[in-house]
Amino acid sequence: MPELPEVETVRRGLAPVMEGEVMAQVAVNRPDLRWPFPERMAERLAGQKVLRLRRRSKYILADLGSGETLLVHLGMSGRILISGDPLGRFVHDHPAPEKHDHVVFDMANGARITFNDPRRFGAMDLMETARAEEHPLLAKLGPEPLGNQFGESVLVAALRDRNTPIKSALLDQKIVAGLGNIYVCEALFRTGISPRRKARQISAARAATLVPAIREVLTQAIAAGGSSLKDFRQADGELGYFQHSFDVYGREGEPCRTPGCTATVARIVQSGRSSFYCPACQR
Repeated sequence: MPELPEVETVRRGLAPVMEGEVMAQVAVNRPDLRWPFPERMAERLAGQKVLRLRRRSKYILADLGSGETLLVHLGMSGRILISGDPLGRFVHDHPAPEKHDHVVFDMANGARITFNDPRRFGAMDLMETARAEEHPLLAKLGPEPLGNQFGESVLVAALRDRNTPIKSALLDQKIVAGLGNIYVCEALFRTGISPRRKARQISAARAATLVPAIREVLTQAIAAGGSSLKDFRQADGELGYFQHSFDVYGREGEPCRTPGCTATVARIVQSGRSSFYCPACQR
């Protein structure tokens, strides 16, 4: 599942060809993805100007001139690809349609944005822009980890009474939005906190160190274009490269990268997900 850096990378790729531009024509090639598409989605989108393209947690939000907002979730295998970009940043020719091209946006500027999703775990919805934060997928989300509302005091207070492992707590989207398995593993390694440790057992001082670590790892991942694991691609079809910088994720049995540490990276399963950590460095 793409995490915050991957979704933000896609948003940044789409912005130059969508923001301030009109969706001349929209083709919806099936009735649903993970859930049914909104009624008359193609008609409601065609002719609308994209006023703003933003991200909330792992969702891309396009605010439209009609007063509605299009919500896009990539799911496990969803990809958004751009062709015919007038800015010359992407492939000029539109590729031949593929089997899993479920939604196609033809922009008035000549760009084509294609949503391709083989496993159909992605989603799209339309809502009133003024009430977007009330949408069921957005209403209970916690603060953005790169935003001003996320700080040391906020995180310390959220973890104080949590009796779950810190790894599970940080994956709770009500505590902090957008974090997923990969970047939680990396942030915990950078702070020396074991994913096994109960959240409420972590001192306020140690918990506070997670805030800059989370921000740092996310910022670095965005700069690297995200991580390419299995299906993820950037909007221009290129791979992300942050996976080459992983300290622990996916490195089970490999040497810890902390200077002087002789331990190897271990893997455990927590709530059905793999946690990677150094048993010597992380306590």
